[in-house]
Amino acid sequence: MNIFERLQMLDRRWIFLVVAIAIIVPLIIPFNSKTYTTEPTEKLYRLIDSYAPAPDEKAIEKDRALLLVFTHDASTMSELFPMEVAILRHCFARNIKVFTLTFLPSAAPIMDYAINTVKEEFPEVKSGEHYVNFGYKIGALMLPIILGMGEDISEAVDIDAEGRKISSLPIMKNIKNYNEMNLIMDFSGSSAGGAWIVYARSKFGANVGAGVTAVMAADEYPYLQTGQLTGMLAGLKGAAEYEKLVDVFATNPDPAKREFSRELLKDTKYDDAITNPNIKTKFKQARIGMNAQSVAHIMIIVFILIGNIGYFITKYKQKQQG
Repeated sequence: MNIFERLQMLDRRWIFLVVAIAIIVPLIIPFNSKTYTTEPTEKLYRLIDSYAPAPDEKAIEKDRALLLVFTHDASTMSELFPMEVAILRHCFARNIKVFTLTFLPSAAPIMDYAINTVKEEFPEVKSGEHYVNFGYKIGALMLPIILGMGEDISEAVDIDAEGRKISSLPIMKNIKNYNEMNLIMDFSGSSAGGAWIVYARSKFGANVGAGVTAVMAADEYPYLQTGQLTGMLAGLKGAAEYEKLVDVFATNPDPAKREFSRELLKDTKYDDAITNPNIKTKFKQARIGMNAQSVAHIMIIVFILIGNIGYFITKYKQKQQG
């Protein structure tokens, strides 16, 4: 038998083992690979970054904020959690006001975990001043809250996850409704942003963004193409892109290089972030995961090609012998 015939008879468990090793090794031993950013991710990043106060302002005086809505459970954390951490890190690094909210009980601890993960790098960030966690609200209140925020956020939500009156918090100075909280970012394992597009965007003109798993991204592209979604992060790729933008600009040690610049983005030295010891592993999870995913995809493609070649060679030989 030739090599292709032998491969046709190979026990599939060996294939599973090779793919498993191809996934595990890049996770244990990360390597650098270039991450290319796409327009939907860049538009989202640039909009959020535009909410940052000028160098001579304090975050509390800036009348712009965004809302992060957690609409997923632990089953989709591998793709969505790195997005949430990257955006929170962007906001805390640039003194951008941020609110968090969920209508899903199982998402409440994920929301707390994301905030606490990023706060470890920014001990100066304070609840009620730089961010507010609205906490879990029952699903029946979704529509009243979405519509109510168009008039007055502090009345629509009333109290936060810590039981404080929203209206009494310093962060609410100059923040009243969607005119100031002008981006809603919905993270979901299924279709994202639907209710926010229908009510917050259509009625009040609020900007809406989406963070979705890769398998659901195709469902969101029509909203992106029509402008109903301002931007979108799709799966680990979208999270990896946003991580890179945060490392290149938002957390750049040189204040003069914190504004978005395509020239700086092309600088190859920023592609060594995965092995850079100055960046904590928890802030580059998506890029490490993308490396493993890329290697696994290549291995699967190789096996498909070899399998098909072997199949047609075997069929040809059988035909010749017949």
